[in-house]
Order: sequence, then C-alpha cells, then structure tokens
Amino acid sequence: MTIKIDKKIVGYKVLKEGEAEQPETELEQEDNVVHMHEKVERPEMLLGSTYKIKTPLSEHALYITVNDIVLNQGTEHELRRPFEVFINSKSMDHFQWIVALTRIISAVFRKGGDVTFLVEELRSVFDPSGGYFKKGGKFMPSLVAEIGDVLESHMKMIGLIKDKGPDQHQQKLINEKRAEFEQSQKSDDEGEFPTSATLCNKCHTKAMIQMDNCLTCLNCGESKCG
Repeated sequence: MTIKIDKKIVGYKVLKEGEAEQPETELEQEDNVVHMHEKVERPEMLLGSTYKIKTPLSEHALYITVNDIVLNQGTEHELRRPFEVFINSKSMDHFQWIVALTRIISAVFRKGGDVTFLVEELRSVFDPSGGYFKKGGKFMPSLVAEIGDVLESHMKMIGLIKDKGPDQHQQKLINEKRAEFEQSQKSDDEGEFPTSATLCNKCHTKAMIQMDNCLTCLNCGESKCG
C-alpha cells in the first residue's frame, strides 16, 4: 500500500515489532518540545538579573549578571534556564580567572541537563588565605564560593532549585527562640543575629545561640538536641 505524504515531515520513529503506533498529534507534541542543549541558538534578547557582591577581599564590588533563556514559551512546557553568566568589576586583580570561570559556567549552562551541581562545586572552594563573613553573618570560604551562592539564589528565583528552608513549624520555633533570646540579651544593632552567636555548620551562618542548654540556629533551625 502506497501512502502519499503531502506535508512536511517534522519527526519520525521506528516502531518495534508488536508496538502500536502513537497518534500523530502526540508524536508531534513530543517532537516540538525544546530541551536545553548546546545547539540551541542564542536569541537576540535574553532575560537578565544582576547581583552585586562586596567582599573584604577587594576595594570594588563585583557585579554578576546571569542571563536566562525561556524554552517553549507560552506552552505547558515553558521553562526558564540560565544560559550565560558575566562578572564585571573595576578591580582587575582577578580578571583572568574570572573570565575563564564565566566561560566555563556558560558552557555548562548551554550543555543542558542538571546544572545545579555547579552551586556545590563552587561553594566547596576554600581560599588558603581564609574566608570572610558576609553581612548578616553568613560565612564565605572564598570569593568563588560567594559566586556559587549567587548562582544558587538565582536558580531558586527561576525555580530550578527548590528552596528547602525551614517548614512552617520550624520557622515558628525559630521565631519563638529568637524572641525569647532577645528578651534576655541585647542584640547587635548592626547585625541580623546576636553578637554572641556562633557559626552554624549546616547553613554556615553565625546564628547559633545557647538556649535551654541546647545550641540552636536562629537562621535554619539546626539544633544539637534534635
């Protein structure tokens, strides 16, 4: 039996013996879903977000811009994914390795797949000269780690990483503990957490306080008493 094809072929599938043929509309719908890969061309315009970080390692701030591509826009498969990253600063001290880092990160973004692993890889880099505390008491082991922290914030913003913060019950307990502690001791007006707080090994924030003979983190809810 001869079948005349009078329209453009958008895809095909080789059926195995005994496998039923799928309806044409279902095949076309699957074929039209665009997944992120290195052959996806860069559009003329991308959505961008710029983050400012100021560290004690440099006199000048760094500005990190992450541009996103929107795949399958206007459909149920719409997805926003990071496409490229740029880092700018007046300081030229770290220019060479920053350019190299942004190119590598951008290349990983364009490869597709799960790119969230970049966050932990960057945050695991430690400066041999020592780290520093960000405003609010969070410890950064290196400038590279803070770039990873920015990428995590961005991925959470676009929904690529789900925020695993304290649940409603944990947040209520944190608020109660903090209010109780602030009544008994004066907090630092310039900081988000009490001056006597120590570093939490879970969220790397200087927010661990002693309450009822138990160390409790006022940022993430981590408790040495379970």
